[in-house]
Amino acid sequence: MLKMLSIAALTALVAGPVMAGTPVLNQREHNQIHRINQGVRSGALTRPEAARLYRAEYRLNRNEAIAKSDGVVTARERARLHNQADRTSQRIYNQKHDSQTRY
Repeated sequence: MLKMLSIAALTALVAGPVMAGTPVLNQREHNQIHRINQGVRSGALTRPEAARLYRAEYRLNRNEAIAKSDGVVTARERARLHNQADRTSQRIYNQKHDSQTRY
């Protein structure tokens, strides 16, 4: 009986950080970094624009780590992170489609 309880407790400790995962947000962050890199390669983003967008992605990643720090990402935290990702995504689009180019 004690062995089963210790296995259950160990499983809960290991599964806790997994439950705090944000796989959709992680994929969005990956896609947004890819969009920024593509904009740099194509010349659609200037260096200062790209630097600002990279900083925004860094802030999103940092906020995600803060939300995960207690082991649970609440619905409110998740909504804030997705709203921040939405704003960053819109900024990437706007910067890539403005009249400024690297050339």
